[in-house]
Amino acid sequence: MTHTPARTLKIAALTLLIAASATLGGCYLDSKAYRNETAKRLATPSFMMERQIQAGQFTLQAYERVYDRGAPAIVYIEGDGMAQIGKMDALGDPTPMNPVALHIATRDLSRNVIYVGLPCQYVDQPQKNCGEKYWKKARFSPEIIAAMDEALNNMKRRWGISSFDLVGFSGGAAIAVLVAANRDDITSIRTVAGTLDTDLFYRMHDLEPLAESLNPVDVAAKVAHIPQHHFRAEWDDIIPPHLYESYRQAAGDTKCVRGGTVLETEHEKGWVNKWPELLKAPLDCENR
Repeated sequence: MTHTPARTLKIAALTLLIAASATLGGCYLDSKAYRNETAKRLATPSFMMERQIQAGQFTLQAYERVYDRGAPAIVYIEGDGMAQIGKMDALGDPTPMNPVALHIATRDLSRNVIYVGLPCQYVDQPQKNCGEKYWKKARFSPEIIAAMDEALNNMKRRWGISSFDLVGFSGGAAIAVLVAANRDDITSIRTVAGTLDTDLFYRMHDLEPLAESLNPVDVAAKVAHIPQHHFRAEWDDIIPPHLYESYRQAAGDTKCVRGGTVLETEHEKGWVNKWPELLKAPLDCENR
């Protein structure tokens, strides 16, 4: 079948339009707007309300469901997101495509559940406040830990929270431990595929060390009195079991630190449906 010149031009234009739409769609899927929308669609059905918390030089994205003012709260701290090894160069923004900590927070039926993203995630911030170093070598820097500490203080003032149970995913696990070392109101720590020894993590992946960051293994003994349960993924090619073993050894002679491998899980997959049962796992300082 032959086409007139006009029909050929129309077909060519339509082809270009389809290609452009596909390209723009792909860009949108990679955009911060899409990742923010994903977070909102996860949080809203669980009645977790969006709020931004000013903490030091950073603005942190939070989703909160607080039904019992003055009672304890369980706080979920997001992981490295797109700052995870090998991903940052493509998108240039650490906001997670798959916010695992938020996913599992939505499965927690506790009365007071709060999720908080890491600095530089979700919220557009001035370059001077949130430069690339905070996605990389300063990912667990004193200023990042101070910001998360201030965020907890903000929650405490706003909701009258009496104490906190912390849950950290991946890099959020490191932050949970480091924040707990500076507070007296942390009653438990849970980590999911946690980066519990940052120096060892970067050596094992043959990456430059985080020169401007703190290492949770250095405060393991300081928080060894806090009940902890560290969950490792069976098929995790990012966080090997040696990280927990290093942390556990650094914690010293304590009955409060537990760890275990969760079957049929990967670094970012398999946690959501298992989380309600994992919340029932032992979290105390008794003999095992």
